[in-house]
Amino acid sequence: MRIAIGSDHAGFELKERLRARLSGQGHQVYDFGPGSNEPTDYADVAAPLAEAVVDGQHQLGIVICSNGVGVSIAANKVRGARAALCSDTWSARRARQHTDCNVLALGSYVIGHALAGEIVDAFVESEFEGGRHVRRLAKLAAVESKHSDTRDEENERQAEAELSPMA
Repeated sequence: MRIAIGSDHAGFELKERLRARLSGQGHQVYDFGPGSNEPTDYADVAAPLAEAVVDGQHQLGIVICSNGVGVSIAANKVRGARAALCSDTWSARRARQHTDCNVLALGSYVIGHALAGEIVDAFVESEFEGGRHVRRLAKLAAVESKHSDTRDEENERQAEAELSPMA
């Protein structure tokens, strides 16, 4: 399986361990960074990773920060990404089986390395069950579409205003 993995600086050590684990299992793992534990903003890694998953370059993605919240929010801002923050194997399996999640978010300060490995295995090994869940995903897509169209332009304007130097 083609799996994308990335973190901020707080998740760097766990990312490295999980990358090695997945590669050892025979998966093709693409590392979105960072290459060290130097300060890294989670959105700079999680958003491009989610875009690559949604675009089909990778089948699944894994994003990691200190508590998993920042990376899950950043990944979920990408239309078509369904990131689930999981701290146990049951939730990871369920995220794939019922909501066809394509990105797993982890909190490196929340779970130990052994449990993180088990969570990743549960996520990667599970598959979407389809059936009644397809209807529910269609409803999520409708909500996403409804809110994305009008907010995209507004969010872009707001981001540009925040990033532009003051006159």
